[in-house]
Amino acid sequence: MSTLLDGIVQEAVTTDRLTASVLRRTPEGAVGAPIVLIHGNVSSSLFFQPLMLALPRETVAIDLRGYGDSETLPVDATRGLGDFADDVASVLDALGLTDVHIVGWSMGGGVVMQLMLDRPGLIRSATLIAPVPPQGFGTRLDGSLCTPDGAGTGGLGANPDFIARLAAGDTTDDEPTSPRSVFRSSYVAPGFSDGREDLWVESMLSTKTGEGNQPGDGVASDSWPGFAAGGRGVLNTMSAVHLDLTGIVDLERKPSILWVRGAHDAIVGDESFFDFNTLGKHGVVPGWPGEEAAPPQPMIAQTRAVLDEYAANGGAYREEVFEDAGHSPHIEDPERFERLLLEHVAAAD
Repeated sequence: MSTLLDGIVQEAVTTDRLTASVLRRTPEGAVGAPIVLIHGNVSSSLFFQPLMLALPRETVAIDLRGYGDSETLPVDATRGLGDFADDVASVLDALGLTDVHIVGWSMGGGVVMQLMLDRPGLIRSATLIAPVPPQGFGTRLDGSLCTPDGAGTGGLGANPDFIARLAAGDTTDDEPTSPRSVFRSSYVAPGFSDGREDLWVESMLSTKTGEGNQPGDGVASDSWPGFAAGGRGVLNTMSAVHLDLTGIVDLERKPSILWVRGAHDAIVGDESFFDFNTLGKHGVVPGWPGEEAAPPQPMIAQTRAVLDEYAANGGAYREEVFEDAGHSPHIEDPERFERLLLEHVAAAD
């Protein structure tokens, strides 16, 4: 059982796909369609608890397979984020929820876009917090793969010491690869503190490790840096070898999208140090073949390009930049995020 804040209820929901852990809150006098919350990689629904307590609507936060208290099942990365999206849909079906407002953070933003493609009737509005770029990882601005096999993406790109510390439940800040240190350096902007760091680290440590889960497997590549995406596990789901969410621009039903990001996001950015091509350009990984062959991925510009096309084809989106936030604007500036989210969902009710 995870650490719950007062007012949050946890339940197990069994579907034909998995048994998922779900956090719920229904405040007195709640009106309007519910808000469903989907977490990102190396996290869980625990990250949404303060937001749930602040919102005047029914909220439902779902732990993805292999995270939090949900069942640990292998992830078929050849389906992109399909396993996660199908799991979420099965939970919503079991709860009798449809036409809801869905919020996805980081990888969860990609899950939301996959749901928009697969189950458009579930979504009344979408909110994307620092989402994975719709083109998937390993691509140029136009979405084309830098190499046919997605070299530099997937499970072999994870730092093995970080994975080992996740598996060991390391709560220290002894090394830069300790989950607590990674939270401070990558999840939030420098200097952030809200007194809940132990809860955030607990959430990170709920991540299940292994080739079928975090980070996944990989294969050798003839292209720099010598590895490419495999077919199993979490990181491979977001390689462009397996993932392409750009089809949202052609949806007949286009829910309005709120895109929220932090200006100091260390994970999702136009030259992120979580991108091997960026590491190569800056000499962190030797042998970089240069900008033409291995350009740093313009993740923000890619997302904006897809959302601009989404709007040109009849949809609507709004981009909000939190100037003092990193990868987690919903916990770094909660009051502003709550206000924007409530405005967004009210307009779509």
